[in-house]
Amino acid sequence: MKDKGDVGVKELDSLKSDRLRTIQLNVCKSQEVEAAVETVRSSLGDPEKGMWGLVNNAGISTFGEVEFTSMETYKEVAEVNLWGTVRMTKSFLPLIRRAKGRVINISSMLGRMANPARSPYCISKFGVEAFSDCLRYEMHSLGVKVSVVEPGNFIVATSLYSPERIQAIANKMWDDLPEVVRKDYGRKYFDEKIAKMETYCSSGSTDTSPVINAVTHALTAATPYTRYHPMDYYWWLRMQIMTHFPGAISDKIYIH
Repeated sequence: MKDKGDVGVKELDSLKSDRLRTIQLNVCKSQEVEAAVETVRSSLGDPEKGMWGLVNNAGISTFGEVEFTSMETYKEVAEVNLWGTVRMTKSFLPLIRRAKGRVINISSMLGRMANPARSPYCISKFGVEAFSDCLRYEMHSLGVKVSVVEPGNFIVATSLYSPERIQAIANKMWDDLPEVVRKDYGRKYFDEKIAKMETYCSSGSTDTSPVINAVTHALTAATPYTRYHPMDYYWWLRMQIMTHFPGAISDKIYIH
């Protein structure tokens, strides 16, 4: 949102660093992505030597059970989280291949294990995981290393949700529901699910340094990991159980 004078851009620009340059970039717009590629290419001392690293971090999130979520919401989340990652990677790969560099994709623990009321986000992040694996296989012989970072619950630190934003999303979601869905579930059930989401969004870690350290290692280590898991022990253990145990067991422990 550099074109709108976003506060994040102003904060970065105020650092006055000769090692940092902000640019306008909406990962959903091919024209802006291509402009970003050209900005980077023109900034390189020797474009034929390429560019070292790309970190795909752009992401949005939402919540709501399947019947509460509109098709527009599914498409919007995927357009940023999944297709934005694919679009950026494909556009920058020629430069990255020349440098035998790195691609780091920010996924989520919800890209490995699903969760109720998070299907749009889970779908997009499961897609990022599959895309990253396919890309890693293809880039191996070309010397490009691909890593995935799967953060746990850092919602508080990212400020993605405030209580006001949660309520605004919930109110619009309820107003847009088909009458049959509203009638079948009822407002009490709906409000209980929103209250659970509010509790979840007020939890989690405020310290993002584990994520930053993971990205730094993926960019700079001689042998970066395929996957990084910056998350607290509860989520790490839950992810292991949900991805390694039979579904009947993990469902009983965590879902039912």
